[in-house]
Amino acid sequence: MLDTLSPIPTLTHAAKLLSWYDRHHRELPWRVSPSAAKAGKRADPYHVWLSEVMLQQTTVQAVKPYFAKFLDRWPSVTDLAAAPSDDVMAAWAGLGYYARARNLKKCAEAVATDHDGMFPDTEDGLRALPGIGDYTSAAVAAIAFNRPSAVMDGNVERVISRLYAIDAPLPGSKPVMKARVRELTPTDRPGDFAQAMMDLGATICTPKRPACALCPFRDDCLALAEHEPERFPVKAPKKEKPVRVGAAFVAITENGDILLRRRIETGLLGGMTEVPTTAWTARIDGGTDVEHAPFVAEWEPCGVITHVFTHFELRLSVFRTRVAFGGEPEGWWVPVEKLDNEALPTVMKKVISQAIPTAFAKH
Repeated sequence: MLDTLSPIPTLTHAAKLLSWYDRHHRELPWRVSPSAAKAGKRADPYHVWLSEVMLQQTTVQAVKPYFAKFLDRWPSVTDLAAAPSDDVMAAWAGLGYYARARNLKKCAEAVATDHDGMFPDTEDGLRALPGIGDYTSAAVAAIAFNRPSAVMDGNVERVISRLYAIDAPLPGSKPVMKARVRELTPTDRPGDFAQAMMDLGATICTPKRPACALCPFRDDCLALAEHEPERFPVKAPKKEKPVRVGAAFVAITENGDILLRRRIETGLLGGMTEVPTTAWTARIDGGTDVEHAPFVAEWEPCGVITHVFTHFELRLSVFRTRVAFGGEPEGWWVPVEKLDNEALPTVMKKVISQAIPTAFAKH
């Protein structure tokens, strides 16, 4: 790896990539095609922002139906700002990383209230909004407002690290990578350039078995010249994830209603819906037996589910009981056929399915 940034033919690199992008870009519902962009059409800032927030830690294929659902229910940022928070959280359920949904709502409210429903058109202005960090502000500025911002996600990191054989491990090498991206980004078509880098990483410069013969950078890539592109990006050794344990309790009435409650607004899965569970967190274990049940009943064990979060693995012992009717416990009772309308995170759907295998069958 070069310790300092040497001069590089930025126009040549950008021209090669944009030429490739014009022919091979992905058609995505939030994207303006290169031909339309060159003709002066701009991407809708709301669409760009919404898609970028959804795409964090999530795949394009997983995001597409959520993006369509959100636009159908809330066509503009002011519509989203006016929506009940519970509805937004329920619509987000299944996408994971639920702090994003809470910040999505806060950001929409800020845009509607403080900016008359118009997104700021600079990185600094965007970064001042709730939940928008360096990456999202750069992406929205470049793609929606044609600002020459250095946009760097995981795909771009992989392309840049291979192009320059940057052998310092992540995350320490991020500043050098971003400096390279900044040098490469053209003042003309910076939004298309950013999307082209993402597409290149997603479709050609893939983590395993990259299609180097098809890459527009194949004659310039130092990792390819060294015959080891898969070695990049270099990552620091992963720490073993801790395992946390707890218990979850699925109570069902004779009518098929299930007891649910809401988690506190802060912290992991904040504001989401759950069945009663013990007090596990990313740092501490919760109780694992029926002594911790929300009320006295004949609880039967239903096995254990495992769910992997970013920083830890959770194992929940699942218990089930049947009650005559929905009584006093804190929370509310929901018919099993209406569970899809609740803001249940994936881990809670696993719990309910463990206790009631048909709970999420198509009704």
